[in-house]
Amino acid sequence: MPLFRRMAKRGFNNKAFADVVAIVNVATLEELFEKGDTVDQQALQAKGLAKGRFDLLKILGQGDLSKSLTVVADRFSKSAVEKIEAAGGTVQVVGAE
Repeated sequence: MPLFRRMAKRGFNNKAFADVVAIVNVATLEELFEKGDTVDQQALQAKGLAKGRFDLLKILGQGDLSKSLTVVADRFSKSAVEKIEAAGGTVQVVGAE
């Protein structure tokens, strides 16, 4: 039998090169932060929300927000931006070119 038929077939896997994204919902920001706070990567790690090693921080729009917060992250969902700005807060994207 030829060698190429005896060898195990293995395909390419992108897992080693993919970005690890930490996800935080707006409802969690409502619970843990006070009005006027700045929410960034260091603040989330201090509160125990962004654990482990990750490359990007993304804020999702699940839940409601009634406090005005300054949120600094790599990515935002459209609904998260709408809810943060509707509550009187500001959104800052890190690493935007």
